[in-house]
Parts: sequence; C-alpha cells; structure tokens
Amino acid sequence: MKYYLKREQRIDNILLSLKRLTFLNRSQLQILNGLGGDRNAQKVLKSMSEYVNSFRSDGQTIYYLTKEGRTRVDCKKKAKKSTTAQHYIMRNDLYIACKFPKTWKNEVDIKVKGLGDIRCDAMFTVGEKPYFIEIDHTQKMKINEKKMETYRKIINAFPFQPVFLWVTTTEYKRNQLKKLCEGLESRIYIASELKN
Repeated sequence: MKYYLKREQRIDNILLSLKRLTFLNRSQLQILNGLGGDRNAQKVLKSMSEYVNSFRSDGQTIYYLTKEGRTRVDCKKKAKKSTTAQHYIMRNDLYIACKFPKTWKNEVDIKVKGLGDIRCDAMFTVGEKPYFIEIDHTQKMKINEKKMETYRKIINAFPFQPVFLWVTTTEYKRNQLKKLCEGLESRIYIASELKN
C-alpha cells in the first residue's frame, strides 16, 4: 500500500512538471522529479505511457501529457508533437539552471499604458526585482531588436530595473544580443552551456 501511494505521488509529480512546463526531456524530468539514473527514469516514464506521449527531436526524447495525463492533473493546455518543442526545452534548461524559482511564470504579457506591451517567454522575481526570460531558438534578429526596443520603452515603469536572461544557440548570436542589451543588466547563455 505504501509503495503504491509513493508510486502514485511520483506519477502526479511528473505530470504536474509537464503541466507547468509543457515539454520536458528525460534529463529534465530526472532532475525535477529525482528519478535517479537513466535506466530507472526510462522505466518509470515507460510505465506512464497512459499519461505521457513522447517523440524524438535533436537526438533526445521529449515528453508531454496525453489526454488522460491532462485530465489527471486538470491541465487545460493541450500539447502535441511540435517543431517548437526545442524552444520549451531551452527555456526549461534555464528554469533548472535558475534553481526552479517559485515565482517563475511562462508566457507573461507585460503592459505599460501609453508605453507599450510585450510578451516575454518567461518571468520570475527575486524580491521585487523582475527577471525577463527570452529564448532565441530560431528567431530572426530583427524580432529580437524590436523586442528590446519595446523593453527599453517600458522598463522605467518598473520600481526595480529588470534583469534580462537570454538563451540562444551560437556565440555569434550571443554577441549580437549583447549589443542589443548594452547598458542593461543581462546574462546571455548559449543553450549548450545549460545542458543537464
């Protein structure tokens, strides 16, 4: 009985991780849910096939909730196999690198009346200091330029100057983003630096 309850709690925890972060690879699920080594994690995830779907992308297995999984944890957001999954994986690597902030929220709309509005890929706060997360997986630099223009218009409305955390794919893109963030507090990571 005790083993059964523990197993069910572990299943719920894994499903809740997927509810919160949409797509997770095996190593991310291992870290977030203490699944131990690769073999154990594979065994656990395989036993959950009723609740999780998976597909291969960039040499890794990506997991997301099935209809039954969504029902079990009351998840309204439907995920399906997607070419944008790597965007989520990069964002989740940053979430893990930041030590799972309790205030972390994905896809946050920021509106400042008369100055503009923007949707950041994620956001969290430390005290009252906001951290804005931007993931540049396949984005054109023109879009990043427009985003930073909007951020520069609205950041003075915040009581504390925000920190910008970017994740990108190459050193070349990191250097371009550094220029866009000049004069602002920012950290720019290459995705491979955050791999678990």
